Amino acid sequence: MSYANPEVLVSTQWVVDNLDNADIRIIEVDEDILLYEVGHAPGALKIDWQNDFWDPVEREFIQPEQFAELLGRLGVTPETTVILYGDKSNWWAAYAFWFFQYNGHKNVKLINGGRQKWIEEGRPLTTDVPEVTPTTYPVGQRDESIRAYREQVRAHIEKVKAGQGALVDVRSPDEFSGKVTHMPTYPQEGVLRGGHIPGAQSIPWARTVNEDGTFKSADELKALYEPVGVTPDKEVIAYCRIAERSSHSWFVLTQLLGYPKVSNYDGSWTEWGNAVGMPIEKTYKPE
Repeated sequence: MSYANPEVLVSTQWVVDNLDNADIRIIEVDEDILLYEVGHAPGALKIDWQNDFWDPVEREFIQPEQFAELLGRLGVTPETTVILYGDKSNWWAAYAFWFFQYNGHKNVKLINGGRQKWIEEGRPLTTDVPEVTPTTYPVGQRDESIRAYREQVRAHIEKVKAGQGALVDVRSPDEFSGKVTHMPTYPQEGVLRGGHIPGAQSIPWARTVNEDGTFKSADELKALYEPVGVTPDKEVIAYCRIAERSSHSWFVLTQLLGYPKVSNYDGSWTEWGNAVGMPIEKTYKPE
């Protein structure tokens, strides 16, 4: 596939061959948090992306100390290789990958194809929850270079205009145009305005994967980004609705294509579309 960092992906067969490997920890992260209970890969533990990653009161992530406690509860050490997978072609597994990297745990991989490919291939499933020995995980340093905040995004618009930066909107075309403010069949999450951030390119996340949920080849991925000016020499910011889909595209750009300067705007459209004074573009014209 000629990926920049092919080691960040493992196949379903590799996982089967390593189910008894004490140096890895398999973790399932799904949008549908009940899927784990229905059946999961043997030895896999569960992360609830909302309850485990988000502060219960503020619109903010848990702090580094709490992240260390979470990994300790999961039996992870700094030397543990964390193998992530989930539903929706690894949306939330990629979100967890980004969050682990943000909090300093770099030894993380995705199962290529995620839960979809695992089940389609008839790989083993269990409802047993493994027992783990808790660890004392050290509090790490956050990598703020891979997270974008609202005011950074606003300043970035000028870099886009100057040809020094790029913005990637990974939502559906109808969300990008402003026709809708949320994905089909999904609940409205309180966004008041539709549209996109000025200067953003519409490159939906789903165009980066094959029908079986695996990632497309490096050449196919480059063909999505480079012709519209999203190139590795620029600073790139990706966003979506609440950063789950943009984490997937962040993974593609940084890990598979090797772009050196990509950040994920976790506030995304639920923040930008409601923020006072933030500029938007809207291309949808109702008939």
